[in-house]
Amino acid sequence: MQADTYIPRRLDDQWKIGFWDVDVAAPIVLAFFIGYLSSSKAAFAACMAAGIAVSRWISRLKADKHPAFALHWLYWHLPTNPATSMRATPPSHIRRMVG
Repeated sequence: MQADTYIPRRLDDQWKIGFWDVDVAAPIVLAFFIGYLSSSKAAFAACMAAGIAVSRWISRLKADKHPAFALHWLYWHLPTNPATSMRATPPSHIRRMVG
């Protein structure tokens, strides 16, 4: 009875980079690296502006939806391949389940 009974409160939290979810922060990080590789201040500013715009668009799209909305959207809209296919769920191209 003296054993440590720590119970984690959040098992399924989204991955985070600082305060931001990974799917919101990824466009900014990608734009930062593309802008850095361009070695031009104007191109860097343009890439960062595009990355911030895409990040804001994704965060507004995710607002008031399931926390894993981005993963669900990717499952239903991207084609499957052997690396991303799952055995426990039906293929994403089957939209209507009978039975």
